[in-house]
Amino acid sequence: MFIDEVVLEVVAGSGGNGCMAFRREKYVPMGGPYGGNGGKGSDIIFKVDEGLNTLIDLRYQKVIQGKKGENGLGKGKNGAKATDVVIKVPLGTVITDLDTGFVIADLIKKDDEVIVAKGGRGGRGNIALATKTNPAPKLAENGEPGEVRKIKIELKLLADVGLVGLPSVGKSTFISKISASKPKIAAYHFTTLKPNLGVVKTKDNRSFVVADLPGLIKGASLGEGLGDQFLKHVERTRVIAHIIDIGAYENRDPYDDYQVINNELKNFNPKILEKPQIVIANKMDLPNALENLEKLKEKISVPIYPISAINNEGIDKVLIVLADMLDNIKKEPLYEKEKFESHVLYKFKEEQPFTITKEGNAWVVKGDEVEKLLKMTRFTSDEAFLRFSNKLRKMGIDEKLQELGVLEGDTVRILDFEFEYKN
Repeated sequence: MFIDEVVLEVVAGSGGNGCMAFRREKYVPMGGPYGGNGGKGSDIIFKVDEGLNTLIDLRYQKVIQGKKGENGLGKGKNGAKATDVVIKVPLGTVITDLDTGFVIADLIKKDDEVIVAKGGRGGRGNIALATKTNPAPKLAENGEPGEVRKIKIELKLLADVGLVGLPSVGKSTFISKISASKPKIAAYHFTTLKPNLGVVKTKDNRSFVVADLPGLIKGASLGEGLGDQFLKHVERTRVIAHIIDIGAYENRDPYDDYQVINNELKNFNPKILEKPQIVIANKMDLPNALENLEKLKEKISVPIYPISAINNEGIDKVLIVLADMLDNIKKEPLYEKEKFESHVLYKFKEEQPFTITKEGNAWVVKGDEVEKLLKMTRFTSDEAFLRFSNKLRKMGIDEKLQELGVLEGDTVRILDFEFEYKN
């Protein structure tokens, strides 16, 4: 089964908790802190596997969950780092963050890989939290939560030439003649239900990859037929080879067929029509083919190459033409740099990393940093509460609450935790 689009959630592993322990030996009454740090949680990594050609392995996965790092132990032992989760995907896989719309990665090279969700760092044990003013802290941190993202994974085939055309014009027959690809061929619409890739070798020993893209009919860009599923694969191709039934076997006008497909390409993505294009006039073995070919030449300026795929006539010339075109067309990246989240400027983030709103009788504080601080704080001692309060004060939350009119004894809520406000 050919699956080329999947939406799922990735949850990286949380860091292990730090340990609070103290060194106790018979003749060392004040041994000091002895708790180790927690281990880092597992990253979620996507990596190219050239042996794959579909995303079917991800089809039924709703969530990919990382593992938590091991907790720190006494005697200064740090917890082990969790093993990263590596997901294998085909060449040409695009990963997009659904919340931001930015592309996380476009995996187009052998062994390309990307960390899609980062594991949380391990919480510090009380050895790491010791300071000159507090040499034996009675606290330790919980592990940092792992990154959580909702992503779309798309496969956009890596092909040099894209074969487009209405059903039954001979695309599958053509690709079966020029490569080792063996698509299903029959005299009815939608015989081809998935894209077929074929590696082509010309008589002068040049090679390139051709993709047969099925299901294009009028309205394909809007979801009619199968075309909306496969139009995305045209975006990577460097040349469009438009195959037309020049014999008008089904009593269609070849020029109308040409217009229909080009309109669908334009509606899906206008940039596709900026690609170099040729027309392959197939079925020259039919009675009206020559007359229709002359009429088509009068109406369009795109180069037209007549062939009979079933009789293997004219194909070698077309392949040489395509190879010549490809020799002069550079491979361009599919996405501009501004589409990648790695190029997003952080100035677009909010200057104030938190918000405060009044909900009923409680002041509700929200923000990634505040919520992370809460999750990493282990409220088992007065020292932990004091450290948490000081960090909130440094973030400017106290000042903002006072500005909004908070009163002594008011409830302040962060996630599911409620605190009583005190000056």
